[in-house]
Amino acid sequence: MRIFDPHIHMTSRTTDDYEAMYAAGVRALVEPSFWLGQPRTNVGSYIDYFDALTGWERFRASQFGIRHHCALALNPKEANDPRCREVMAELPRFLRRESVVAIGETGYDSMTPEEDEVLEAHLALAIEHGLPVIVHTPHRDKKHGTRRTLEVIAHSGIAPELVVLDHLNEVTIEMVKQSGAWMGFSIYPDTKMDPHRMVALLQQYGTERVLVNSAADWGRSDPLLTAKTGAAMVDVGFTADDVDTVLWQNPVDFFAQSGRLDLSPLPGFDLASAPDTFSGNSILRGAADVAAQAPVAEGAAR
Repeated sequence: MRIFDPHIHMTSRTTDDYEAMYAAGVRALVEPSFWLGQPRTNVGSYIDYFDALTGWERFRASQFGIRHHCALALNPKEANDPRCREVMAELPRFLRRESVVAIGETGYDSMTPEEDEVLEAHLALAIEHGLPVIVHTPHRDKKHGTRRTLEVIAHSGIAPELVVLDHLNEVTIEMVKQSGAWMGFSIYPDTKMDPHRMVALLQQYGTERVLVNSAADWGRSDPLLTAKTGAAMVDVGFTADDVDTVLWQNPVDFFAQSGRLDLSPLPGFDLASAPDTFSGNSILRGAADVAAQAPVAEGAAR
């Protein structure tokens, strides 16, 4: 099982997580910019954060055999804060960096006029820079928020295949599938979506244009839930090729549209050497159990 996690916030994770992810088959990821758990108070906080995502975090992941890419944006929650809005003027220069493969995450939190403006501005930047977009659908009033999001996307003129709407569920999947956009699902221990619900949706709607991620932010989360979803797929009869489509080929196809995706093996690591079993093995144990199995490149920090 080789895994490309298309939405995971590694800034909030430890190096033990990187080791466990590698052992479970993760070889590449995309980290979208997001809220840090408390309000930023000035645009300089965002500048430092973007520098970290395109520099330090990329290096940190490489020490554990994982290709790190990122998506940059003013996140929906902080789109309402005038202290943060100035970052929109700074964003274009960061979008030219080689590890930036998308804009995001943008979208809605509270469905405010300010969020409307920022979403529209992000979509315009995506068209200008030829980048895909990761769109956050709101946690509250999700059906209405997703419908509004699709209306804004259609009005912007961006090609729907360049957009993934994330944090979807049983209520919102159909309208996004009909739009031609990609369908993103964040798998969590307690909220949003779990592996068994995800498998049921894959049985009903198929594997085309589906991205499965672990998000893994500051709250209770699990960076191995992509692997556990793959195991759950096999348990109900999906083939290894089906799992590879969902957990590897789909995110590759989506982010390759940026023209910047780098999946070459890192020095000291083999990109293709991923676990080939799906259940009853390390991917279904905790991070503490699998961390010791992960190879680390010679000279890498521990």
